[in-house]
Amino acid sequence: MTNSTTTSLVTTPDADALRRSTEVIAELPTVTAGPTFEIHDPATESPIASAADCSVEQALEMVTAADEAGAKWARTPLRTRADVLRRWYELLLVRSEDIALLITREMGKPLAEARAEVAYGADFVRWYAEEAVRPRGDARELPAGGAQLMTRRAPVGLSVLITPWNFPLAMATRKIAPALAAGCATVIKPAALTPLTTIFAADLAVQAGVPEGLINVVTTKSASAFSDAVLRDSRVRKVSFTGSTGVGSALMRLAADNVLRSSMELGGNAPLLVFDDADLDRAVTGAFAAKMRNGGQSCIAANRIFVQDGIADAFIEAFTEKMSKVLVGNGLAADVGLGPLIDDRAVASMTQLVTDAADRGADVRTGGQALDGAGYFFAPTVLADVPTDAAVANEEIFGPIAAIQRFRTEDEAVARANATEFGLAGYVFTESLDRALNVADRLETGLVGINQGVPSNAAAPFGGIKQSGLGREGSAEGLEEYQSIRFYNIARRATN
Repeated sequence: MTNSTTTSLVTTPDADALRRSTEVIAELPTVTAGPTFEIHDPATESPIASAADCSVEQALEMVTAADEAGAKWARTPLRTRADVLRRWYELLLVRSEDIALLITREMGKPLAEARAEVAYGADFVRWYAEEAVRPRGDARELPAGGAQLMTRRAPVGLSVLITPWNFPLAMATRKIAPALAAGCATVIKPAALTPLTTIFAADLAVQAGVPEGLINVVTTKSASAFSDAVLRDSRVRKVSFTGSTGVGSALMRLAADNVLRSSMELGGNAPLLVFDDADLDRAVTGAFAAKMRNGGQSCIAANRIFVQDGIADAFIEAFTEKMSKVLVGNGLAADVGLGPLIDDRAVASMTQLVTDAADRGADVRTGGQALDGAGYFFAPTVLADVPTDAAVANEEIFGPIAAIQRFRTEDEAVARANATEFGLAGYVFTESLDRALNVADRLETGLVGINQGVPSNAAAPFGGIKQSGLGREGSAEGLEEYQSIRFYNIARRATN
């Protein structure tokens, strides 16, 4: 086992960024009664705010508010919905720097990445402001004659949205915006680790003209009690969840009792394939983006990197050099490329994965260890020649560990890429158009990045197959997740 670098840590945030982020946190509603829980900055482990620990009764009160507001919203003109969403989008842009600071404080990602998330998250609001006025429908004559068939889209109804901690703005807007565009009211439960961004964004929505009661933010440490009570309420008609496959499976069982429309964006184990004919610089840059976006804490992060024998040595050398130069530290510090992980459990998981891989024969080219001091920091890590039985070759990593394996043939690479119960994202790097499309077609994933490492876009349908979930978010398909198809059979009187 070799380790070529010692990773330094930047712990001092930019003073102006720290001051302004503290002011933004102070803008949030203050909890004056009832139980609360603390939100911590993962870069310092210090508490930065408190949120209400809502009870089941309070959550059901929000369901009542949503039910009442939703009945009115469903009857609003499409243009009204679109205009409100557009104003929300514009407010998100006006406060974009403040939102980015808030994301960094509660989640830890570097400020540059937080700004990118704000742009990405706001784009969902803009997209669905535009999509709201383009409802799909159809009209055609009954084949046997004598009647006209007409189909239209109606709001599916009150929607419960459950979001993860890793993209606290984008995961919220990706669900709220299509729900509102379709005419649905929402009850949203953000992750207890990162509720502040959702609270802030929801307040901006109200300022933009979203009626009271349409977006109800439930903050709670009792996620299972919330789900068990709310998903059993007969007024709820839809659940959308982003998170682990285990939790998603449990929510689907609950949803089945009430026959709820369900969208599930679940775990991933993304393969990234680099072929001998790939452009080396483009492959390294793309693989780095696919691996290190959000510090690897992404469901579409490159989890298993397969590199063909002919290019493997050059790729590993160049990729290791790029990873070894990443500056680690507080996300509010200048030039930091990797912030903290979300909590101490994540650090322990990374340590265990590296130890297991090294014990089984993997070569630790850089990193491989937690960093001393306050905060949940782990060094950018490259593991070369990872054996197939290592945990890191089979489990979702969710951190800054690049696990590289070699392959000989295209068939071998595809077979190993598909040897998982997950099927969310995949990546292919090659200069051959035929190979790119042929391999992409063979990968058992819901989305594929070809010669690029960041395939997500508000205009594209995002979602997986197999145990990575069901349903799609983004694009026109994302709006359909919040709509029911109805048809009218209109009799026509025969004329002479």
